[in-house]
Parts: sequence; C-alpha cells; structure tokens
Amino acid sequence: MLQSPSQPPVFQPTFSHVPPGPVAGPLQLLPVNATVVAVHTATGAHVGSLKKVGGTWKFKAMGYDAAGGMEPGHGPLTDQHNMQFDTPDAAEVSARLLGP
Repeated sequence: MLQSPSQPPVFQPTFSHVPPGPVAGPLQLLPVNATVVAVHTATGAHVGSLKKVGGTWKFKAMGYDAAGGMEPGHGPLTDQHNMQFDTPDAAEVSARLLGP
C-alpha cells in the first residue's frame, strides 16, 4: 500500500531492532518526499527505503541495533539491498523483497 503524503499512515511506523527471520508482509510504503519512500513491515517496523537514483528506484536496507541506532545496509532485508524497481508499487516491492 502506498500512502498519500497528506494522509497519516494506516499503521504505526516503528524504528527499532527487527530480529532475524521472516518479515511480516505485505510491506507498506510511506512517501517521505519525491525521491524517497520508506518501507515498513505489515506491523510497522521500518526495514528500508526506496530511493530514486538516476531515474531508477533502489531499495536501501535499514536495520537498527539493540540500542535503536540506525544501521544502513543492514536489517532483515540486507540481501535485497540495492534491488531495483521501475516504480514504488507496493505489491511488486512486497513480492520481490519478500519473495520465496
């Protein structure tokens, strides 16, 4: 689901450590600005962002340590860091990032 920037999210975004293992889907997309879309699990945990780089949307994984510090390129979706997308389509992003 891609949220409108003018509407509050229908989930509670959280920014904390996500333990290793399966990620709760479907993923939720929350626009930050014209070139950044935050990616959250179905339960609201922030797991990365889509950033528009040179006309292509790239997934940037994000993790958080036990103290809540940001760890760019880490987190439960580390293996998908830099995966490319044509558009920030929630269904496609969720299917590809959480694929089999």
